[in-house]
Amino acid sequence: MQEIIKKTLLAGVGLALKTWDEVEALARELVKKGEMSESEGRNFLKDLQKRYDDVQKKLEARVEQTVKEFLKKADVVTSDELKALKKEVHQLKKMITSDAENASKQ
Repeated sequence: MQEIIKKTLLAGVGLALKTWDEVEALARELVKKGEMSESEGRNFLKDLQKRYDDVQKKLEARVEQTVKEFLKKADVVTSDELKALKKEVHQLKKMITSDAENASKQ
């Protein structure tokens, strides 16, 4: 469920942002029109790629935090919580079995 919510949020945000292909096309067009030299175009793209990657990482972190907060408010059990609960149940079963065996021996 967490992954579905995360993908939905990222898809919605992605629609609001220009794709990297569009950014590259803009840079090529600026070079073609002579508004930017080829080396300036490469530097421009490198700078934009770095900024794009940074923003994407921040966005993903923000979306993940939002999903976690939503799941907490919705009182949805996470997989880690479920694993811990299963482990605890397993340990309790062992204790009960052990206690039952000890009681029958007495």
